[in-house]
Amino acid sequence: MQRGRTSRTAAAMAVVTALAVAGCTADDKTPQAAESPSVPPSFAPGAEGAGDAYFPKYGNGGYDVAGYDLKLDYAPASGRLGGTATITATATQDLSAFHLDLARLTAAEVTVDGQPATSKADGNELVVTPAAGIVKGKAFTVVVDYSGKPQPLQNEALGVGGWLRTKDGAFALGQPESASTWFPVNDHPSDKATFALAMTVPDGVEVLSNGVPGERATGAGKTTWRWTESKPLASYLAFVVIGQYRVQSTIHDGKPMVIALPASLPASSNAARSLSRTAAVTDFLATQFGPYPFDANGGVVLDDDRVGYALETQSRPVYGNTFFVSQPNTTVVVHELAHQWYGDSVALSRWQDIWLNEGFATYAEWLWQEHEGERTAQQSFDRAYSGFDWSVPTGDPGPDRLFGDAVYQRGAMTVHALRRTIGDPAFFALLKSWPAEHRDGNATTEEFIAAAEQAAGGKDLGELFEAWLFGKQKPPLP
Repeated sequence: MQRGRTSRTAAAMAVVTALAVAGCTADDKTPQAAESPSVPPSFAPGAEGAGDAYFPKYGNGGYDVAGYDLKLDYAPASGRLGGTATITATATQDLSAFHLDLARLTAAEVTVDGQPATSKADGNELVVTPAAGIVKGKAFTVVVDYSGKPQPLQNEALGVGGWLRTKDGAFALGQPESASTWFPVNDHPSDKATFALAMTVPDGVEVLSNGVPGERATGAGKTTWRWTESKPLASYLAFVVIGQYRVQSTIHDGKPMVIALPASLPASSNAARSLSRTAAVTDFLATQFGPYPFDANGGVVLDDDRVGYALETQSRPVYGNTFFVSQPNTTVVVHELAHQWYGDSVALSRWQDIWLNEGFATYAEWLWQEHEGERTAQQSFDRAYSGFDWSVPTGDPGPDRLFGDAVYQRGAMTVHALRRTIGDPAFFALLKSWPAEHRDGNATTEEFIAAAEQAAGGKDLGELFEAWLFGKQKPPLP
């Protein structure tokens, strides 16, 4: 993610106020759960959260999702969303019941392996009780038929995330949570899964999402748009954008590149000029990080004052137009595309390690600026180092500072300090080997430190990382 000029907190308060005036509440019409008599007493419900230290109730326990397949219909005029979500998963314990994250939408019918299951709405959770227990290690399929008028979620520390309605459609976007506002999900990055979307809208309305575009089907005044992301993604990296857009589809390096800009912006806008550099930026980053990790590429711009940030939505970043108001801005394109390696292909296991995403994406900006003949990476480091507030530890910033300078700038300085310590040959080899070895997976700070020490020929880097990631005083120059 890259922050823009617009305050996320201000945008959040505006949306929350609007919701309060409208009197929106969670829908509570879901069927009530009941204990199944065929479930052995040794079976237990999966946890209602993934246990993340920062957000203990985000995500769920007891199962691992392999894929989401959504078939949805959206009516921009009414704001109503409906359809089915098919979720394939494997039990990681003997399950009597399990939770799915689903906020302010109503599940009308749920089946598990084709058999009716009972379900109960519990806040932003959907508690599912299958007809029979699910044995640890067993693959199972959940189908949820649901509908409603999606609403965003308010996070006191981080602002609004999730589904936001627009005058010509809607979009769903946000970090650290957003997916649960429009489909049932295990909403934590530790449980990555493939993603497919078929979204039906009125003719003349465009739908953008992750991955490779499929054939569109039309009939009865409606069009179904299809998108498939075959590489596992963290749930907050799933997105949908619905509305009036100019969509440009090309092929780059043998892969579809889809770039979409709002019809409200001129074709020659700063945003269009910035995203036109997507292919060039991708090619440069591949020289630093290794081959591009996904089957599609591109970008989407939102012309909406509520989005003052850009997000590394997998295979196709989404950018708030705030980044392009005064002039073209290739730097933000570099940042979000760098995340495709650092943050998307290699995702977080826990939110406190977000520096692994943002520190490397910020360092990619420094590398690009040097590549473009601007200041060197060393000069960018010197600028940041000279007047920095070192009181917030990069490796454990706290949930209210996930998007602070300690994560971005100090994170990038940590990367450069590592470079100075182990030397360019080992450092640039590590930049490629890390995303290659953890491709399509998750990782932690401890795993990165171990990889860095291996790249350095077994050198102990404990003191370096302790000072740069966790110390609260200015670290000495390496």
